[in-house]
Amino acid sequence: MKRKLFHILFGLTFITSSVSLTSCESQLGALPENAKVDGNTVLDAPTARIALNGIYFRFAHVSQDNGITQWTNNERLPAQLTGYMMYGYGTGAGAPEDNQMLSSSDIYWSYSYGIINAANSLIGGMDNLPQGRIPTAEREPIEAEARFLRAYGHFKLLTFYGQWFDHSSPYGVLLRYEAVTIGNIPKARSSVAESYTSILQDLDYAILHCPAQHEKYYATLWAARALKARVLMCRGQAGDYAEVIKLTEEIINNSPYQLEPLAKDIFRTKGASSSEVILSIAPQPNQPAYAYSRSRQFYPGASALYCATQGLRDLLTADPRQDWMVGSFRKNYANYFFTKYIAEGTVPTVVSETYYAIRLTEVHLLKAEALLRNNGSITEAKAILKEIGTHNGLSDFSKLDALTSREDILKYNYQETSKSLVAEDGQEWLCLLRLPLATVTSIRPKLTNIQQYILPVPKSEFADNSKFGEQNPGYNIDL
Repeated sequence: MKRKLFHILFGLTFITSSVSLTSCESQLGALPENAKVDGNTVLDAPTARIALNGIYFRFAHVSQDNGITQWTNNERLPAQLTGYMMYGYGTGAGAPEDNQMLSSSDIYWSYSYGIINAANSLIGGMDNLPQGRIPTAEREPIEAEARFLRAYGHFKLLTFYGQWFDHSSPYGVLLRYEAVTIGNIPKARSSVAESYTSILQDLDYAILHCPAQHEKYYATLWAARALKARVLMCRGQAGDYAEVIKLTEEIINNSPYQLEPLAKDIFRTKGASSSEVILSIAPQPNQPAYAYSRSRQFYPGASALYCATQGLRDLLTADPRQDWMVGSFRKNYANYFFTKYIAEGTVPTVVSETYYAIRLTEVHLLKAEALLRNNGSITEAKAILKEIGTHNGLSDFSKLDALTSREDILKYNYQETSKSLVAEDGQEWLCLLRLPLATVTSIRPKLTNIQQYILPVPKSEFADNSKFGEQNPGYNIDL
């Protein structure tokens, strides 16, 4: 059976080894050892919650081989594409650092569909139960978290494989609402407009039914509001920016989250315990000691090494973040150790192995961008940018004060987004691409065409799915 089909069915069935099950137990809730968790095993509320934990297992990208979270691709590739991170030992033909996309075509495909198919399996399994087997009050929150995760997977696919920036484009997502079997693989991709509608429907359900409070590695209604704001900022249709302002204000004013007084403390001492972390990915119990952990890919180098570029160092000139985010210069490779997550000379810890999907900083920056794009108050947008800067140790805002045009302040917002959120969940990349192409090219000279904004659909999809449709413009299928 072809590899892509294997990954889809694997994401559906959740066949996990005993090693993986042991490692995920304390953080995500253990699946029964050697169990096959799919829609057919959802019998009641307790088994539905076990299957829900399985979806989070896929979201966290816990490796079946070594039992650690491997969420690094969500951090690394967008930072490479934006010009702030590079492979530590030099780059070659087809490198994402040069905005060459072909070599990265598979990076989010199986990951995202693993999440989606697991969510569909759980939802379908609950749908097939006799009415009342799971009381509504228990079922709705379970389904809400599953639909949040499905929305996350579909949006990840849309922003990396669909023309998300063109609402009229036919090149959207292959939307899945049923657990994949051999018989239902053939399916056409949807349009961009249809993709956004589907994602937002799932998020609206999640906002309505997700719990208000939860452990940081589970979805809440606040995480759903934040993800919806992220989605609407990218869609950018009539009324969307006003809705982003409304959503972000609701989070800022009414949620339990508060900006960390000094953002550096999140990454050095507090991790997910920080008051501003909305959704995190927790490391597994054995992870800090693992020889090839995420932290060791930043310092000193393990199976791979990913470094800060001169571009990131230049972006942080006269910014206190440079001192702790950009480490020593590596003369032989003309790059710097990337020290946002682990300081030089230290060893991995639970904090250095924690990933961040949504933080309150992003919510503030989305509000500032929405104000600027919705003809809102420039003064208010600047105040937000100053607040975020202050929480990152800045005190001199003379450059921001001197800006008068919305276009220039939007560029400043992009720069602040990159400084604050680089190598978290790709928001530096999407914020860049929301600028006019001419501005994008002035920042990334090798990024000259909107076709470079997205990856090609993996060739295996066309081999397995005869109904998918056309390859993304600028690429060929070449089976």
